[in-house]
Amino acid sequence: MTRTGPAPQVQPLLRPRRLAPGARVAVVAPSGPVPEERLLAGLDVLRGWDLDPVVAPHVLDRHPEFDYLAGTDADRAADLQSAWCDPSVDAVLCARGGYGAQRIADLLDWPAMRAAGPKVFVGFSDITALHEAFATRLGLVTLHGPMAAGIDFIKNARAQDHLKATLFAPETVRTLASGTALVPGRARGVTLGGCLSLLAADLGTPRARPSARDGLLCLEDVGEETYRLDRYLTQLLRAGWLDGVRGLLLGSWERCDPYDRIRALLADRLGGLGVPVVEEFGFGHCEGALTVPFGVPAELDACAGTLTLDEPALR
Repeated sequence: MTRTGPAPQVQPLLRPRRLAPGARVAVVAPSGPVPEERLLAGLDVLRGWDLDPVVAPHVLDRHPEFDYLAGTDADRAADLQSAWCDPSVDAVLCARGGYGAQRIADLLDWPAMRAAGPKVFVGFSDITALHEAFATRLGLVTLHGPMAAGIDFIKNARAQDHLKATLFAPETVRTLASGTALVPGRARGVTLGGCLSLLAADLGTPRARPSARDGLLCLEDVGEETYRLDRYLTQLLRAGWLDGVRGLLLGSWERCDPYDRIRALLADRLGGLGVPVVEEFGFGHCEGALTVPFGVPAELDACAGTLTLDEPALR
């Protein structure tokens, strides 16, 4: 009798087309409020790349009651959906993270967005909730990368250069090299992940990814105490969400506890999975953050500190 293992949960996704000079890119704010001066600086960077950025109507709004949100849920969702469904828009770039993406995920018309066809989507941090939704509802590769009004983007040449190369010449950045081995080894899988706290918060929600099985999971977070990170990791472990994961890439832990304490926790919670783990990989809330595509088959070599994509992030 032939035995078959569990069906793969993380599979390769559809790659959008790369950008070309003159491409129209929409800037949206699905989460927190956006400082105008940082938005203007980010738009200047995009124009310097010969892109044509357009700002969604509610990007500079602030929620009348909850000032941690960039406008009402309905307006933030409408901006994202309108930009995505606009055939003249080639890419949608998030302005910043913060909090709020979860609140709009179920307000979007996913069938209409699927019918609009694939395009580039970029963001990180709170945007993790949308990376997950785009993967499970649209089957689309997305880019975990710097955001248009992020101070880590507008003031850092390395972050700009890596995102620009990913958008315009993705074949030149098929190998991402950074970090050192926490657990040595090599593994193959499909990339996914993002902000640890958001991945934990996504458990049990409609159309949530059932597990990270067969994936190369990228994790990072910001401003969390060690016991909170412990709680998120333990929740994922207890839920079985990490069962069958092929390897882990650990990014930045900016404004968390001292790294030796974080490192001990990561080794404690993840070392028993029996898979390669690379630490300090240089993505997330850090200076010069790399752009990491989600939904692409790749090989992780923890000892070499490399992630090599089987194919460019974008077609």
